Amino acid sequence: MSSRDLSWRGGRLARLGVLVLAIGAFGAVGVGCGDSDSDSVSEAEDRLERGLEEAKQGIEKAGDEVGKGFDEAGKAAKQGLEEGREEAKKGIEGGKSEAERTIDKAEEEAKQGIEKGKEEANEAIEEAEKQAERYGY
Repeated sequence: MSSRDLSWRGGRLARLGVLVLAIGAFGAVGVGCGDSDSDSVSEAEDRLERGLEEAKQGIEKAGDEVGKGFDEAGKAAKQGLEEGREEAKKGIEGGKSEAERTIDKAEEEAKQGIEKGKEEANEAIEEAEKQAERYGY
């Protein structure tokens, strides 16, 4: 994810927290206005404080979860990179081995070709010498 996505999500969480706080405050005011009894106001204040604390904890937990998610994504990306690097090394090693086998085979074929060429050249020399003897040269 880009930093733009992160800032948008962070802003979204902050706006959500403000919304929860505002709803709780309006609820407390509404309860307080409806009943002038000090117990109900105190109870509304307690509810408001609990609601605010729960909202705060929810936002903190969401932030922690987002952080954990990014940590896990980072670890997975690093692991994928390492696995890719290892696969590339294996491919390179395999390619080197194949190239070495091909070179060895080519060298062997070249040696055989040279030996065959020497034999044919010697046979041609012998044949030429025989012809020369036959015709008196």
